[in-house]
Amino acid sequence: MIPELAHLALWLALAMGLALVAVPMLGVMTGREGALAAGRGLALALFVFVSLAMLGLFWAFLTDDFSVALVASHSNTLLPDIYKFTALWGNHEGSLLLWVWMLSLWTVAVALFSRSLPVAFTGRVLAVMGLVAVGFLLFSLLTSNPFERLLPLPPAEGRDLNPLLQDPGMVLHPPLLYLGYVGFSVAFAFAIAALWSGRLDLAWARWSRPWTTVAWLFLTLGIALGSWWAYYELGWGGWWFWDPVENASFMPWLTGTALIHSLAVTEKRGAFRSWTVLLAIFTFSLSLLGTFLVRSGVLTSVHSFAADPERGLFILGFLGLVVGGSLTLYALRAPAMGRLVRYDWLSREMALLVNNILLVVAALTVLLGTLFPLLADALELGKYSVGPPYFNTMFIPLMALVLAFAGLGGNLQWKSTRTRRLAPLWAAAGVSLACGLLLPWLGAGEFHWGAALAVLLGGWVIGCGLLDWRDKLRHARSWRQGIFRLGASYYGMQLGHLGLAVAAIGVGVVSAYGLERDVRLAPGMAVDVGGYHFEWLDSRQVRGPNYQAQEGRVKVSRGDRVITELRPQKRRYLAQSEQLMTEAAIHAGFWRDLYVAMGEPLEDGAWAVRVQVKPLVRWIWAGGLLMALGGTLSAADRRYRRLARRDRQRHAEPIATGARP
Repeated sequence: MIPELAHLALWLALAMGLALVAVPMLGVMTGREGALAAGRGLALALFVFVSLAMLGLFWAFLTDDFSVALVASHSNTLLPDIYKFTALWGNHEGSLLLWVWMLSLWTVAVALFSRSLPVAFTGRVLAVMGLVAVGFLLFSLLTSNPFERLLPLPPAEGRDLNPLLQDPGMVLHPPLLYLGYVGFSVAFAFAIAALWSGRLDLAWARWSRPWTTVAWLFLTLGIALGSWWAYYELGWGGWWFWDPVENASFMPWLTGTALIHSLAVTEKRGAFRSWTVLLAIFTFSLSLLGTFLVRSGVLTSVHSFAADPERGLFILGFLGLVVGGSLTLYALRAPAMGRLVRYDWLSREMALLVNNILLVVAALTVLLGTLFPLLADALELGKYSVGPPYFNTMFIPLMALVLAFAGLGGNLQWKSTRTRRLAPLWAAAGVSLACGLLLPWLGAGEFHWGAALAVLLGGWVIGCGLLDWRDKLRHARSWRQGIFRLGASYYGMQLGHLGLAVAAIGVGVVSAYGLERDVRLAPGMAVDVGGYHFEWLDSRQVRGPNYQAQEGRVKVSRGDRVITELRPQKRRYLAQSEQLMTEAAIHAGFWRDLYVAMGEPLEDGAWAVRVQVKPLVRWIWAGGLLMALGGTLSAADRRYRRLARRDRQRHAEPIATGARP
């Protein structure tokens, strides 16, 4: 009975979504403030009904209700409760329901935390978000029903969750990624509402900026966590594989990064208004494209769920409707609302514009590499594979330029900068050049240009940030006063750039100096890698809650000092005995990781073993955390709330005379 009630709640959520579109639109057209204010209640109702549907599906998984087809296909009585919980989004139907729930969560958040905004503008934003919710609710109800029953004879046991997904990373990675994906719908809704109202002013950018930053920080955390999960779970020791679905989350991150910088220019100087709106549309469109790639069956990936062409056509049609409609509105409204803002070649606006263009070109480069095999196959041009050589060759030079301008831009002034102001940057350039040339060689005993470039550019960004901080403190009465006067958004920007530099250094060093050996090891045998001695002691059989495993013991030493004992595993899950899973053993450190993974069993008790030494690999994820922390500080700046209250008074509009859609 509970699955039927949850299914009914999903239909009621669709009704609330339709009302959320219609009622605020009616309020805008007729000038009835009550209809506009009703949007907040409808947003809350939408969230409540989708939450009830989520709870119903959770209950089915936790109680092993195998009469629900989704539970029978993706759970098992032996599955630990934590993975029964996460199994909800370890499949197409459940992950789509999570997508819709996240959208309803963002919608109700906008309704509750935008009370300081003009009621007419908030009504437009909620109507746009309601329209997106209706599209995905229809997709779930018509093509991806998560409550389908297996009656009258349900199976006695389920098929189990994919062993790849039976990992603690499954608890946080998809929700964080979806919070970022779906969060860009708020930036999209604010942009469309601004076009709809005919007001591309500074207040709109100020209202949108914290919401966009929060979505970006969640997407940053989701991507970083997914990279870490792949590193320790898949047994390859890699942290990024240019998988099509990895690319699908990375593309909106690139354009979202451009968007938050463009919003800053629009708010501070009134420039880039039309470009900022276009970036908001483009970023959310890429989020929808990622949804299409994962759920259409057009590609093969460990992340993809669906293989039903009907579902793919539905999302493709919805993508065309959203993108086509928003671009049409943009073409009609944006040119008339643009305003020329002058700035010199040597200015912060120009540096941010160049970085924006570079980030968008990088996203388009990744998009081309991801879609080209699909387009070639559809046009019967043959089978093509686009892999790391293409992406690395095209992407790395673009990101090197992004780092160069990221350091420079923070030390430039708005509108125009005198060249003498840049004199201190020569010191930063000299120090970063010395670090780039010397540190990789000193640390690894040999020079590698890729590591040198990464250290040089990372050092440049860090040095420029310190110079900018020193310059701002120099004009304060005291250091203490200056530190607190700068505000959370400034420190958020500095932390974001620091995180980018740290991640870049980690990527460059581990790519250049990471060591890997695939060897045959039996008891008593050893291998030396990167100055570390790995000795295979023995292997034994162990049992987990729903798997059996062969566990190896590897003693790691350096000289006469024993560092650790690693215990990699090769698991066979009881419900899916044909599938073996590798559980790598990792000794983590600030400067390096020691990584051991078991391959196939060989004769005489030997195993094929992969041994790796990964210098500075943790810096990649530390950089991601620093960027997310920077986004948190920026979004939490009290200045946005204070100015939003002021803007409500200045931008109150006669509702009946507002621009009509």
